[in-house]
Amino acid sequence: MAAIDFRTATIKNGFSIVSMIASVVSWNDARMTRNSLSKLTTRELDDIGLVRGDIEAIATGALIR
Repeated sequence: MAAIDFRTATIKNGFSIVSMIASVVSWNDARMTRNSLSKLTTRELDDIGLVRGDIEAIATGALIR
């Protein structure tokens, strides 16, 4: 029985299935992070050294401290 290597399975335009799945996983991780941080109060955000304006940058991975 042969194993299927998904890393080499590409659609005709060169967009791989793995990169498509990775994009969905990345989007979902950012969504979950954004939702979790948005539920925190301003005081709780302050306790962890954040302000409400930092949430989007953290969710997308653009903010590094």
